[in-house]
Amino acid sequence: MRYVLKQKLLSLASDFVIRDADARDVFFVKGRVFSLGAKLSFQDMQGNEIVFIKQRLLAWRPTYEIYHGGALIATVRKALLTFFGSRFSIELPGPYGLEVTGNFLAHEYTFRYGGDVVAQVSKQWFAWTDTYGVDIADGQNDVLLLACAVVIDLACHGRKKSGFNIQLGG
Repeated sequence: MRYVLKQKLLSLASDFVIRDADARDVFFVKGRVFSLGAKLSFQDMQGNEIVFIKQRLLAWRPTYEIYHGGALIATVRKALLTFFGSRFSIELPGPYGLEVTGNFLAHEYTFRYGGDVVAQVSKQWFAWTDTYGVDIADGQNDVLLLACAVVIDLACHGRKKSGFNIQLGG
């Protein structure tokens, strides 16, 4: 499945929608404007929360927690020392976690689970707003991987981001 994440040029909060192949809104992601640390809520179009992202403030490195139904399902951490690339580890329940590696300008990422590529993120370089393509392998948790892509963008670029408009592409 391929998604396109496009930052809104002007937005007070980190609010955006996720659209399906028929350009129908299927998810809404709502950011909190005045909060300590980044907080985002992935919701269905009826306003029911599916996934919640919260930045852990007291951590040595950028750390974000992803919750589903109040239970912690993933912890995303940026590696402390990387000289020519970006690297993230995503702790998941079970024997493996996700490993995410990217190029030295933090514009290309590959998600691996147990050595297998499960998603790739690529940034369009010369656009007025940041535009990312996210290719997710069949059978994966799309919402979790999209949430992780947003977290990595937050960790690399801080809260200067205003939001994304996510659309499914072909």
